[in-house]
Amino acid sequence: MAKTPTVYDVAKHVGMSTATVSRVLRRPDDVRPETRALVHAAIQELGYVPSGAARGLAARQTGVLGLCFPDVDGIDDPAALPAPVAAGQAVEVVVDAGEAPDVHPGNLYMGEVMRGAELEAWRTGLAVMIGVARGPGSAALVSDLAGRVDGLAVLSATVPDDVLVHIARRIPVVVMAGPGIAGDPHDHISVDNAAGMRALTTHLVVDHGLRDLAFVGGSPDSPDDAERFLGYRTALADAGLAVPDAPAVRGDFTRTTARGLARTMLAAGDLPRALVCSNDQTALGFLDELGAAGVDVPGRVALTGFDGIDAGRAATPPLTTVRQPMVELGRAAVERLRRRMADPGLPPATINLPVRVLLRRSCGCASTAAAPAGRAAGGAGRTA
Repeated sequence: MAKTPTVYDVAKHVGMSTATVSRVLRRPDDVRPETRALVHAAIQELGYVPSGAARGLAARQTGVLGLCFPDVDGIDDPAALPAPVAAGQAVEVVVDAGEAPDVHPGNLYMGEVMRGAELEAWRTGLAVMIGVARGPGSAALVSDLAGRVDGLAVLSATVPDDVLVHIARRIPVVVMAGPGIAGDPHDHISVDNAAGMRALTTHLVVDHGLRDLAFVGGSPDSPDDAERFLGYRTALADAGLAVPDAPAVRGDFTRTTARGLARTMLAAGDLPRALVCSNDQTALGFLDELGAAGVDVPGRVALTGFDGIDAGRAATPPLTTVRQPMVELGRAAVERLRRRMADPGLPPATINLPVRVLLRRSCGCASTAAAPAGRAAGGAGRTA
């Protein structure tokens, strides 16, 4: 095998110093165009690829930020993976049974957060490395990821607190989508879950006059779910209605589980006048089953979600929801990591990004009707 070319080979080939070659690669605007052209021609001729590891050793930085997310598909054993699709098989033609797709919420929500982080990293000349905390070895995987990057952004409840504290002794850590706790050494980037759900529930009670509401919760260990249920309970208390101690039913944020919950509720004949769901995928699962059973949404049951994914806007009827700035969440996490890298002495900060209530037909609002006037009492402000 031929020897791998190095920066020294490029410098020798063009008769320049290695410092000049490095400036062409890292700060091209500081070098004359003719010099840049000679260096790039030599790079192409020799097949040289700059070593990120070598640059990292020299600068004591990798130029890479880590993103860590939980596993959202329940697969934590390699043996549970289906066999790979074999190449060369004949085209299969089947009748589509019309079943609703089983889309995991993380595939939509986390995809947008990743996109925001990548955009901000790209804007500032950084790259991102993504890891999924999956299976019994997840803590070791996250620690390994932390050893390869300059800072780590992790989704709340993905990594045990003691592991994060250990990692934060070496690199900056930002926790996304989770509330800050007194004494917590990490920065937190979150959205105003409680105020958003409070505003949405207030809309159902005040503007639509609904009194028989039920909250469909998500995963019990989710900080987002807890905040949204708090906002729901606060709105009911504001209106003088009975305040439940727990959600009427609880799923796991997936459309598949929500469909099962809906079938159980339909079989019991115990439909409330409004279903307030902790996320959009849960609401869409209920919408699948309510539609199949001929239940009029919103005539018989008003239905709402939370997140603002595109699938909700395309649903029939379009889903009323609270849109959270998923892309901006990722961007804000990268920006906070950059500030922390530049000044490690900054005190921990909790940043709450605003949300927006989107009124659509699933709650009874006509898509072209004028929305109620914005309300900003007690943090329950709304916009249409």
